[in-house]
Amino acid sequence: MTKAHKPTNQEPFLLRRKLAVEGLSDTQWEDFIDELNHHPCVDFAERKAGNVLRITYDGTHWTVDETLELIESHGGKLKAGWWARRRLAWYRFTDDNVRANAKHEPFCCSKIPPMKK
Repeated sequence: MTKAHKPTNQEPFLLRRKLAVEGLSDTQWEDFIDELNHHPCVDFAERKAGNVLRITYDGTHWTVDETLELIESHGGKLKAGWWARRRLAWYRFTDDNVRANAKHEPFCCSKIPPMKK
């Protein structure tokens, strides 16, 4: 059974992220997850084993950097390491790509593509 998405989110632009977070107590995690799930741009957020945040958000209105700011405002931080930095760089790249694709206006194949000015 599939989960129904929030009506404010555009399903083709939903992005799923997995971030290892450290420095949050259990009550801070509960407050953090509750705040994320009530945000209109976040489709779903949950805490998995090993203090891993799994979040699905609308890439046209939310970014991984905004998620990081929210984590830091609650007193947490991402786990350090090469894989974490690599994954974060990939997340930022795909966030920018999704935002650019959402703004793109397609043109008909029989017309000349729009020229850059």
